[in-house]
Amino acid sequence: MAKKFSEAAPFVPIEYRYEVQKVLYKGKSKFQKIMVFENPYFGRMLILDDVVQLTERDEFFYHEMLTHVLMHAHPDPRKVVVIGGGDGGSVREVLKHKCVEKVYFVEIDKKVIDISKKFFPSVICDLKDPRLEIRNMDGAEFVRNRPSDIDIVIVDSTDPVGFATTLFTKKFFASVKKSLRPNGMFVTHSESLSLHVDIVAEVQKTLKKVFPVVDLFTAPIATYPGNWWTFSVASMKLDPRKMRRKFGIRTKYYSPEIHQHAFVPKGLYKKLMSKKLKW
Repeated sequence: MAKKFSEAAPFVPIEYRYEVQKVLYKGKSKFQKIMVFENPYFGRMLILDDVVQLTERDEFFYHEMLTHVLMHAHPDPRKVVVIGGGDGGSVREVLKHKCVEKVYFVEIDKKVIDISKKFFPSVICDLKDPRLEIRNMDGAEFVRNRPSDIDIVIVDSTDPVGFATTLFTKKFFASVKKSLRPNGMFVTHSESLSLHVDIVAEVQKTLKKVFPVVDLFTAPIATYPGNWWTFSVASMKLDPRKMRRKFGIRTKYYSPEIHQHAFVPKGLYKKLMSKKLKW
């Protein structure tokens, strides 16, 4: 009988199980457990603290949507911060934009980067790109007391438990706001709209206490619990639903049409925020 991996995702009322063809790596860093194994359908999979972070087959859905929505909503994104995302997928997507002059890759766990370089070469970006600067430190600490010189802050973290909880607080969002330029924008994943309605609404409410413009878009991700994943957006003043830059990069899923339809309809959003959204 083939070996099975049972995911221990937080806040989830169901269990996801994956066939394990071969375990390529299993160990522990200062911050978390790390495992890489091969699955016959999804290819190589990265697991942190028993939770699936990415698979070779479908990682582009998450990485493209987390990055390109704001990269096209902003009129001129030159300086970008990516917090977390040690697999390098989000940084890879940001670097596709020629207008970008500087990317700060802020990942607290250097071992995740090292493991990704070895086992996920198609995911991790070119770490020798001269525009890239890697900082192995807490993302909340990086943005704290920073001058207002950033165009976009992207949080590509694990679920809001453990050391990642600091990246979902009002205090952190306030630090992000202070680090942004006048047209600045921020995005973070915010769990599933099918399984985590209360968490999604709470992230939106917390962002609204800090930013004048807050919105929500979604994407289908088969290997994330609930499969209907949300991304919470905050902006200093610009509407993130509007594309302000011409689409001219190579993607698998994201497109101008996807950008237009990814945002939660106004009626559904109103139900979410008024606690009338019940499945």
